[in-house]
Amino acid sequence: MSKGTFSITTPIYYVNAAPHLGTAYTTVGADTLSRYKRMDGYDVAFVTGMDEHGQKVADTAEGKGMTPQAWCDSMEPAFRDTWDLLDISYTDFVRTTQDRQTRTVQKFWNDLYEAGWLYKGSYEGWYCVHEETYYAESDLEKNEDGVYVCPDCHRPVQTASGEENWFFKLSEMQEPLLKFYEEHPDFILPQTRRNEIVKFVEGGLKDLSISRSTFDWGVPLPFDEGHVAYVWADALLAYPTGLGFADPDRAGEFDSRWPFQYHFVGKDITRFHCVIWPAMLIAAGWPLPEHVFGHGFLLTKGEKMSKSKGNGVMPKDLVKVFGVDAYRYYFMSDVQFGHDGNISMERMVQVYNADLANTWGNLCSRVFNMTGKYFEGKVPAAPASAAENPLREVADGLYERYNACMDQVDFTGAAAAVQELAGLVNHYVEDSAPWNLAKDPAKADDLAAVIYNALEACRIIALFMAPFMPNTSNEVFRRLSLGDITAVTDIQAASAWGQLPVGNAVEKGDPLFPRLALDEIDLNLE
Repeated sequence: MSKGTFSITTPIYYVNAAPHLGTAYTTVGADTLSRYKRMDGYDVAFVTGMDEHGQKVADTAEGKGMTPQAWCDSMEPAFRDTWDLLDISYTDFVRTTQDRQTRTVQKFWNDLYEAGWLYKGSYEGWYCVHEETYYAESDLEKNEDGVYVCPDCHRPVQTASGEENWFFKLSEMQEPLLKFYEEHPDFILPQTRRNEIVKFVEGGLKDLSISRSTFDWGVPLPFDEGHVAYVWADALLAYPTGLGFADPDRAGEFDSRWPFQYHFVGKDITRFHCVIWPAMLIAAGWPLPEHVFGHGFLLTKGEKMSKSKGNGVMPKDLVKVFGVDAYRYYFMSDVQFGHDGNISMERMVQVYNADLANTWGNLCSRVFNMTGKYFEGKVPAAPASAAENPLREVADGLYERYNACMDQVDFTGAAAAVQELAGLVNHYVEDSAPWNLAKDPAKADDLAAVIYNALEACRIIALFMAPFMPNTSNEVFRRLSLGDITAVTDIQAASAWGQLPVGNAVEKGDPLFPRLALDEIDLNLE
């Protein structure tokens, strides 16, 4: 039986550039948790999409001699193809130019307008087109020429003086937000993000402009002709759109799935998701999401990756070298989600060879090969005494350890728990020396016990590796004649010891992860 619904999002990504390593990091993280929750019995909704409105998009399109819609349409394959390449199992892909998004935005803000949460005024201050963000002068920095620049992207800002806007009464949300943070201490994760947001809100909030009237590339506000929704007042509402809000073809779905359990975002946009977004929802009277998880940046030589620094490596470049599953495994297992993480080609090769080629891949190869050599490629029948073994002791506790890590969005810890079992099986095989047992007919039962236990451990390891490396785990299941691993909807029950059917055909196959040599890789992350 289903454990209920589980809903998760990535940000709704800007369309001005194809997905890069950082974008993919967020998305693979959300996919890893989504896949695990499906295997753990949840009905999962996983929403992602494209943020297509705003001045930045309109300016980019004009610079390319295209209409904004044509530019956005041209970028959709870049996102969908990348997510397909990385085996992202999203359930909805929202484009903010879709009619269903327009209905959501117009209904939401019209409801707040009628409830008295909006007023008309003029904005005086500074605006960064690239970040689509308004700033007070005290927030800005100056470059070497004495020009005010954005504190986030360090590009020059422009004055936004006298433009008529609609404002959301965000200033009235200081106390409600602080009360909510206190009552829900795990709403903002990890703790360092929470501390930053609480301090920011304690400093006071200013009312938020939620419309623009100097351009028309956006969702028109229904209560005032000539005003379109400010980009964040639009993009954040793609989340309910992805669950069927204001969609007559999906009646009832929104009520059954809202609120989200998780928003996965980069730490640079936590203020939008942890201040503006919950304030909007409180004003609307909607239940708030359970968690916003702001992960860290990917760094090379201690600096955030960016194209302006020459970091032009894209996901497809690394996939060509390591394969999809090893790419996913590295970023989830070696870069602690929630913290900044240094990445390098040297480290990627090291993790690939140690964890995948030498441990998990080698284990499958040697055990499957010995099954063919000693038991004609069939799972042997082991004596009853084989059920008591050191592998089972670890395997029996794996679900609890793994699940606890996943509940904390600790992908590194979850992967390490599985690798511990894989390493133990390798030692078990070495210590048991089945090649010696095979020489003595009197040791036939002992040989069968060792091979069965090692095969059963491989089955269980494949189950828990599946959220990280779905293709490899499915291939291991295929080689064990077990069918499609994505059919598993109760991983706790499926991982109970002793379920590998005796007599199943076992195929050795090619190495799952051929070893790599760093000096043979013509690619540089730095």
